Amino acid sequence: MPRPIEALIHVDALAHNLARARAAAPDARLWAVVKANAYGHGLERAYPGLRGADGFALLDLAEAETLRGLGWRGPILLLEGAFEPRDLEACSRLGLWHVVHREAQIDWLAMHKTQVPQRVFLKLNSGMNRLGFAPQAFRAAWTRLAALPQVDEISLMTHFSDADTDAGGGGIEAQLRVFDEATRDLGGERTLANSAATLRHAARPGVGADWVRAGILLYGSAPDFPGRDIAHWDLRPTMTLRAALIATQELRPGDTVGYGSLYAASAPMRVGVVACGYADGYPRHAPGLAERGTPVLVDGVRTRLVGRVSMDMLTVDLGPVPGAGPGSEVTLWGEGPGGSRLPIDEVAHAAGTIGYELMCALARRVPVREA
Repeated sequence: MPRPIEALIHVDALAHNLARARAAAPDARLWAVVKANAYGHGLERAYPGLRGADGFALLDLAEAETLRGLGWRGPILLLEGAFEPRDLEACSRLGLWHVVHREAQIDWLAMHKTQVPQRVFLKLNSGMNRLGFAPQAFRAAWTRLAALPQVDEISLMTHFSDADTDAGGGGIEAQLRVFDEATRDLGGERTLANSAATLRHAARPGVGADWVRAGILLYGSAPDFPGRDIAHWDLRPTMTLRAALIATQELRPGDTVGYGSLYAASAPMRVGVVACGYADGYPRHAPGLAERGTPVLVDGVRTRLVGRVSMDMLTVDLGPVPGAGPGSEVTLWGEGPGGSRLPIDEVAHAAGTIGYELMCALARRVPVREA
């Protein structure tokens, strides 16, 4: 029989979360961000739940090809734009919209031979300091694009660095002022809000704008966790990683568990061995210490990790689940049996990371199917 581990993708939860994004920004159109193979969910599997979006935003031409092959005829936006001049040929062939964030991309457009002008999104660096034109260079870039016959419509965009915090008006005030000043009197649609800004600030003037970019919220992770969780935002987990117990051990006081003997039993206890490890994408650094154990569900009951995560196995405290044994279901994150739930954010937070990383790190050897 196959090793007892699998990931489930909840298509109905994707559709639900998409609806929540729309409710947060009812006057804006919505990009469903599906970069990184739909945040590790698989683009083909996620598409049925997200096809109600107004457009899809991603990075890779191959993923754009996949979307067109799935039958999507609406807008597709390349969030990092073209990486080399010949990428513009694919943009023409596939009808892609693309971000322009540096001078070389304007140069490539000026040399591009096309019968159909392209829709571009001119990106302002309003303070994130990753991609985009500096405020003092933004209007000159807009003027250059506007003069090109290869360019149809110019939309305007930026990206908030701190929309998930409460400091300084939610961390967006300074960047919003920079954007408003740099784009004043310029025509074109606007997109500013990522997941955090969509949930927290889209009702504010100018933030929701014409398009919002819903990313992590679509996949059942709260962008401002631990301040707020998915229950607060009425989001649902879209990925479940589940396995099973394959053995149990009875420990005496002083017995240790796993590599490095990091966990020592202070009293008699029973532990379960789970068919999941870091080679499956579970974080090796997830703590399993006496004073701090990463949460896990066994038969829908919350318990904790004990000991160090190894390549193919991890161990859990069976004290809260005395009836558990080999074959018992283990929920590493997501939806558990009997209506139980372990949000991915809780696991990620315990491991010192974020839900994005756990989703994207799911290993290829883990079977994945739609729930």
